[in-house]
Amino acid sequence: MISDAAIDRIAEREAAAFRAANPKSLALAQQGSANWFQGVPFHWMLDWPSPVPLVAAGAKGAMLMTVDGRTLDDFCLGDTASMFGHSPAPLAEALAKQAGEGLSYMLPTEKGVELGAMLAAMFGLPRWQVTTTASEANRAVIRWCRGITGRKKILIFNGCYHGAVDDVFVDLRAHPSGWEPRMRASLIGQVHDILPTTSVIEFNDVVALERELKRGDIACVLAEPVMTNVGMVRDAPGYLESLRRLCSETGTILVFDETHTISSGYGGHSNAYGPKPDIMVIGKSIGGGVPTAVYGFSEEIAERMAKLNATRPSGHSGIGTTLSANALAITAMHAMVGKVITLEAYRHMLALAQRLVKGIEGVIAAHNLPWHVANVGARVEFVCAERPSTNGSEARAAMQPKLEAAVHLYLANRGILLAPFHNMMLLSPATQDGQVDRLVHVLNDAVTEFLE
Repeated sequence: MISDAAIDRIAEREAAAFRAANPKSLALAQQGSANWFQGVPFHWMLDWPSPVPLVAAGAKGAMLMTVDGRTLDDFCLGDTASMFGHSPAPLAEALAKQAGEGLSYMLPTEKGVELGAMLAAMFGLPRWQVTTTASEANRAVIRWCRGITGRKKILIFNGCYHGAVDDVFVDLRAHPSGWEPRMRASLIGQVHDILPTTSVIEFNDVVALERELKRGDIACVLAEPVMTNVGMVRDAPGYLESLRRLCSETGTILVFDETHTISSGYGGHSNAYGPKPDIMVIGKSIGGGVPTAVYGFSEEIAERMAKLNATRPSGHSGIGTTLSANALAITAMHAMVGKVITLEAYRHMLALAQRLVKGIEGVIAAHNLPWHVANVGARVEFVCAERPSTNGSEARAAMQPKLEAAVHLYLANRGILLAPFHNMMLLSPATQDGQVDRLVHVLNDAVTEFLE
């Protein structure tokens, strides 16, 4: 319904408007290119569809300020890192105090002891460990699962994302004889063939799941309970229950990476809806933006880990770094879990998410668009396709990158910042009704113009 000509025309106009409105960001991008490779400290900062990335001057709550004096309603929230708001007061106060007391000791702290009990109470798993990122946590979990099962292979889902972990960069690609696993061509410098040790299937395919697990050589299934990286792919009725049952029957460890699906509700998706995994990974938002992550596990898994430790010689385990569980990270999580990530926060976030879902559905209906809205708790996306996807292949095929990028830029120019990846939106405890209503209103204006 929206022509390529309309997309190109509006995208060109919006790019020109962006340049006019953000001269300092443009100048700093030029200045940064002298020393930073590709002009930015980290290449993901180039993933925005704007001519250059906005240069941030600060953020508070659900608002982001730029060096050009602009203030935007922030629905990106650091792509989940600040999902509970930018610099909530308990976090800012705790970090300021800790900064004067030392940042990293390689020793436990009193707050750390308290944090372990707090994590167990929130997420329902008794044992925990801390890493610096969710990528590192997932790497550690894969090592533990292989170590305690004696199995080499892991199982992932087509289109998944679990951080910078080599083992998960495998997709299903079309082949004359059907679909076959392929290592992602985008992976830089990959020299080891990971296909013999990583199996990949489509999400929601019970037949493929049973086939792979009943071979008895899979150490763990690493999954999001709802896929979020390739757009949102919801679990089909009964699928997660089948996944839990088959893992239990085949001695396979079930790992849920809830770095994104913590948006579902207090304690994550598995606590809000079930079933329970054997191991859970949480990153990004657990520290409010301070680099840290955790993985929790059952008492049975802890006992198997202890037995494995008793059999191995001393030396580096391949798990962890000096900065894992540093004092600043522990303090950040202590403040977030204790005072910010609360049931009341979720009540606010989930209610606002439904307000946003209904508002966008109203825009879609008013214009008779073949689109739909997907949401996982406080995480919302509008998808420029008529039907929800059931797996990663369908989700990839449904994407319309040019249109999504043009809509993103249109909204950014009018003070509304979405995530750069498939126009995802997050609702925080600091987000207000007016911000949601403004987003819906501006999206309606955008659609009207694209359809003219």
